[in-house]
Amino acid sequence: MKHAVLGLRVHSGWTALVAISLEDGSPLVLLREHPHLVKTFTYELRQPYHTAGKRPPAEAPGFISGVRAEARRLAYRAIQSAQGNLHLQGYELKRCCLLLASGRPLPGLPQILASHALIHAADGELFREALLHASKRCGVETFTAKESELLERAVHALHLQPDELARRLADLGRPLGVPWSQDEKFAALVAWLSLL
Repeated sequence: MKHAVLGLRVHSGWTALVAISLEDGSPLVLLREHPHLVKTFTYELRQPYHTAGKRPPAEAPGFISGVRAEARRLAYRAIQSAQGNLHLQGYELKRCCLLLASGRPLPGLPQILASHALIHAADGELFREALLHASKRCGVETFTAKESELLERAVHALHLQPDELARRLADLGRPLGVPWSQDEKFAALVAWLSLL
């Protein structure tokens, strides 16, 4: 069975998911999805720390905990579904590759809720953590890279000029049609990088 990897780029309440494999040294897209990481796709749930900050302080931890548990369940379901889909195509999922923010570790909940910038960071971290948790639960190894370093790392690792890398990424999604935005391109690129 051939090997495949998933690339993931998180947004508030969802992720771009792209599965690739190397065929003759070049990436081939096997799967492209946009799974939700919240059951009800509303602002309140997609921005859990923003929402928690508007609630009474005693309710905030329970609310965050509930959204985290739901995100973990949905992330697990998405990765498990991708595993099954890839298996039907003759591929074994070997790795989940996740883009990380470049921020520092987050402080405690009261400090997060007191800072708008930390609230944004915490929202993203909650969904990234859910995907890492789900990968582990699915028995799939993980590969992470900071998004701010992704293009530079890829240019050096792939021995491509930035404009050639951009062309290759655009061409990679052309057979799929839209959407093939920066989300899908970066998800594919972190997966590609993990195969080097």
